Amino acid sequence: MKYITVMTLIFPLMIMAQSFSLPLWENEIPNLRKTDIEESYENEHYYVVTKPEIEVYLPARSKTPMQAVLIIPGGAYRAISYTWEGTDVAKWLNANGIAGIVLKYRLPNSTKTNIIRGKSPLLDASRAIRIIKANAEKWNIDKNNIGVMGFSAGGHLASTLGTHFDMADEERDDKIDSLSSRPDFLVLMYPVITMDSKFSHMGSRKNLLGENPTDKMIEYYSNEKHVTEKTPVTFLVHASNDRSVPPKNSISFYEALLEHGVEAEMHIYKKGGHGFSLANKKGYLSSWRNRCIDWLRDIK
Repeated sequence: MKYITVMTLIFPLMIMAQSFSLPLWENEIPNLRKTDIEESYENEHYYVVTKPEIEVYLPARSKTPMQAVLIIPGGAYRAISYTWEGTDVAKWLNANGIAGIVLKYRLPNSTKTNIIRGKSPLLDASRAIRIIKANAEKWNIDKNNIGVMGFSAGGHLASTLGTHFDMADEERDDKIDSLSSRPDFLVLMYPVITMDSKFSHMGSRKNLLGENPTDKMIEYYSNEKHVTEKTPVTFLVHASNDRSVPPKNSISFYEALLEHGVEAEMHIYKKGGHGFSLANKKGYLSSWRNRCIDWLRDIK
């Protein structure tokens, strides 16, 4: 009898929560080179993406419109850590009553799939925000409370969107493209912020910009230099002993936000290294999740 009672309680919740995928573009995909190369997925990582899409995770429907987060997994712009920094995070957000939408974006390190190197990730992220806004009423999402959470190189893409919104898309060919791609908030997890060789993650820089980027390209994608008063409010998390992406990345962005009067909160943990995601079974480090949920609820 106890088993039947528990399942009776759980089953309706399972029915109410839902997940589904949507392509970013139904017709021609901008900046995609025509190719026979197929998508590559191995060990929960994408290595080649030719069909960018979002995977939408909606929690049990609430009485009022909910907050939503576009999740951008990392992978040094070489791969996409789709489960560890993507779908796992969406499910955690759902457990807190927040819609989680995972972005499968095109990787810039292949000239065989991109016409202009470096352009596709921002095009995909911008389009994803617009799709969420266009479907906000249908998905019971608050259209004024849609943010982005990025991990590592995904944090670079998130901060690029937060500082270069509405600048990457010359191709405006439908109603969705008329919407602004500005997110309402940013959550940046051990993010790559700069392309300055002094403290950039050089693997991400190489994969995004190539072996010999111009000074103009380096400046454009060094996001600490493009913060304005219109940059969204931001929550940052880093570890002091991150040897892949120096904490200076988060610090420089945080300082720029304060200089421009943008509300920001930053947590730098003494240990954690790089790529810890939800920090499951990591003790004190996992407290970032509670701090983040508190912050997300406060900005409502």
